[in-house]
Amino acid sequence: MTSTYLPRQIELGSNSLEQLGKIAVENGATKLFVVMDAFLATEGLNYDMKIKSIAKKEKLSVTIFSDYKGEPTTHHLHAALDGLIKSKADCVVAIGGGSAIDIAKAASVFAINPVLTWEEIVSQKRLKRLPLLAVPTTAGTGSEATKVMVVKNMETQIKMNPGHKDLVPDVAILDPLLTKSLPNQFTAYTGLDALAHAMEAYVSTLASATTDNYALHAIRMIGKSLPKVYENGADVDAREEMLLASCYAGIAFSNASTNLAHAAGRPLGARFHIPHGLSVALLLPFVVEFGLEAAEDRYAAIAVSLGEEDTGNKKHLAKRTHKLIESYNDTFSIWEDALRYIDLQDFKESIPLLVDDALSGNGIVTNPKVPESKDVEHIFNALLKKLTQVAQIQMA
Repeated sequence: MTSTYLPRQIELGSNSLEQLGKIAVENGATKLFVVMDAFLATEGLNYDMKIKSIAKKEKLSVTIFSDYKGEPTTHHLHAALDGLIKSKADCVVAIGGGSAIDIAKAASVFAINPVLTWEEIVSQKRLKRLPLLAVPTTAGTGSEATKVMVVKNMETQIKMNPGHKDLVPDVAILDPLLTKSLPNQFTAYTGLDALAHAMEAYVSTLASATTDNYALHAIRMIGKSLPKVYENGADVDAREEMLLASCYAGIAFSNASTNLAHAAGRPLGARFHIPHGLSVALLLPFVVEFGLEAAEDRYAAIAVSLGEEDTGNKKHLAKRTHKLIESYNDTFSIWEDALRYIDLQDFKESIPLLVDDALSGNGIVTNPKVPESKDVEHIFNALLKKLTQVAQIQMA
């Protein structure tokens, strides 16, 4: 038997943000605490004013918190909690990327569970929290649909990532107009992160019929729409499809787990301060190649979902998945972008530490082929070889 957890309500479409006030009231809100990425309040976007205007129509008061930058930390959380408690808000809203949503998730929990520890979260039968509404502005993390949150403990420098079914937001509002301003490279990074979520959920040993459905649907939409939004960020229909794909991929991996690409991408990103989606995209082709034989049927189905003709030749189709992922990295300049962050000599010397860190993370045992230390080392070395080749071409 399997259980699947997802938002109770998903609003999709241009201007769906306008429904925020009405939805908040339906969830019992009178005062909103809005965790919002700071750039959304800059001139030309002015989403702070827009949110206040939407809330005013429903006689809701609004407190906006934007005092965070980069990955969420306990310092950010403490500042958010201080603002939330002072505001006496009874509903938390996240508007932004994964960081905004993770801070909002944590704040909604600890505001009414002040003595709860991070370690105790996963063991709670019910996790009480304030009503939580999530409005993503990127199509990638899927945090608006997941039962996990990631916050870095600034004392221990450890990323805490507890999971609990009650961390899934009550409502996800997917408005493609909020993603139109995302630069094409970050559109690619976040889109490939969503693709990795869906692919890894589909080949996971914890996959179920339900997660398979969400994962394959997400893969189909990403294969169709990511190239479109990369070339034309103003394509609202493709932006909308990417948002829905990201949400579906979030549902899939939240219930079936990510695997080796994320396990290895996490330490790589931390070591070289690489955007999360970029670090995962760098490793995904090599992780796929490593697991092809162990999940040939599944990788063949992924190729078909990405647009390949179903010839019935599973071996060939599985290999096509590997080639397709490589081609995305070529098209979206993933290799070249990586060299802006990674010093190749430092990378080479760091591989033993990266291997140990990757093997200690989540998603190792759910990989279709459980990797050993030598396997992860081979994957990092394969990436090093590829980046070295790209660097040599750039210097020629």
